[in-house]
Amino acid sequence: YPSMVPGALVLLPLSSFHSLFLSIPVCPILHSLRFLDVGVSEPSPGISQYMQMGFVDGIPFERYDSERGQLEPLTQWIKDGVEPEYWEWGTQIDVGNQHVAARGLEILRERYNQSRGLHTIQWLSGCDLLSDGSIHGSHQIGYDGRDFISFDLESGRFVPADSAAEITRRRWEQEGTEAERHLNYLKHECPESLRKYIGYGQKELERKGGNGIPLRDLRIENLGTWEFLMRQS
Repeated sequence: YPSMVPGALVLLPLSSFHSLFLSIPVCPILHSLRFLDVGVSEPSPGISQYMQMGFVDGIPFERYDSERGQLEPLTQWIKDGVEPEYWEWGTQIDVGNQHVAARGLEILRERYNQSRGLHTIQWLSGCDLLSDGSIHGSHQIGYDGRDFISFDLESGRFVPADSAAEITRRRWEQEGTEAERHLNYLKHECPESLRKYIGYGQKELERKGGNGIPLRDLRIENLGTWEFLMRQS
């Protein structure tokens, strides 16, 4: 379960956001884990919405939103599989991420010299277990329907989309901790969580045969509406 360390978020039509993953693995995917976080600022000062949703093999299994204020299970297998404290732990992370998202929206609005209004920030982070036993992972951030910054797992470096994102890249690389946290999550924590979730829901996942949301649809332009996320709950 990722904390929002390197996260950012989605919403609105995001047609220019080509994909949330820098590349799609060539080797067949056996299982996948995604966490999608969405933050939305509204015209009124201090007002924002936030939602997080987790997917295993494209199947939504957990959800948090700022109105309910509690991480909740979406499948029986995750409810039965994890320890009770998982939900309180996850809720604390999401509450923290919600505050970071709100602050991030303010920073980016100022950085792009925009007026107050409806703006969105989003991030999608996750990993795939491939048929050859290897792991593919990625993390990408978007703002108002555009690429902002992404993390390349192979090089261990951030890839900015414009001059505003370059400021973020320089700061994160100077601090020297963000890349390490991304690498640790994508290489170790995410695959470990994926294997646990597969174990909890093996029977249902095998029965559905991966008939959740296709990987190709886990992109900003397809997950770019609040209504889409609400339908998954």
